[in-house]
Amino acid sequence: MRTDGRLADALRPVVIEMGVNRHAEGSCIVSFGHTRVLCTATVEERVPPFLRNTGKGWVTAEYAMLPRSTHSRSQREVAKGRQSGRTMEIQRLIGRSLRAVTLLDHLGERQIVVDCDVLQADGGTRTASITGAYVALHEALQKLVMKGDLKRLPLREPVAAVSCGLVKGEALLDLDYSEDNGAEADANFVLTRSGKIVEMQVTAEEAPLEPAQIQALQRLAESGVTRLVERQLVALAEAGFA
Repeated sequence: MRTDGRLADALRPVVIEMGVNRHAEGSCIVSFGHTRVLCTATVEERVPPFLRNTGKGWVTAEYAMLPRSTHSRSQREVAKGRQSGRTMEIQRLIGRSLRAVTLLDHLGERQIVVDCDVLQADGGTRTASITGAYVALHEALQKLVMKGDLKRLPLREPVAAVSCGLVKGEALLDLDYSEDNGAEADANFVLTRSGKIVEMQVTAEEAPLEPAQIQALQRLAESGVTRLVERQLVALAEAGFA
């Protein structure tokens, strides 16, 4: 029995609340159980120097944990004067995940910056961030289409992410912090709606993994992402951005 009574293949309660920032072109708060992340998308009419005069756009992301998102207060990284390696790794992952499903050639010379700020952490902050970031990005791009700035939505398909792990030898979906902390192996899968793989991060904490164990985790992830994409599409449709 899991700590919250879920079955092995069950997601935590997933909630996507749209329109939480009146100033941002796209925004949502995504909750995976007690993990909550604020995602905001900003449209900038400029691109990084390496893309100037190419006609191509860019999508990037920034990620941060708020000081009391965990059990004890952590110092803001800006106060430390530098980002941690973990922060840089996660925000690059979010950016790669979004670019994988964005038609940058159709975006024009504009940049979309998606900020993911963890309000409360209980495991899976990077996977929740990717799932919410896609929703915020979709809204921002759909608004450009509605304004006539883009001819069509420059997105290939939705993308979402979920964690999996082996806990006491059992493959579990969407680990909370207590499960992740005691896992023999943990994994993060970033997948598209059609099941294409954007990224797989699989780590054995104890003994090396058998290929069959990785395959079992991937099957769990595929099932979880299918349900996450359904929630993304419902949230967008209800807000008028389908």
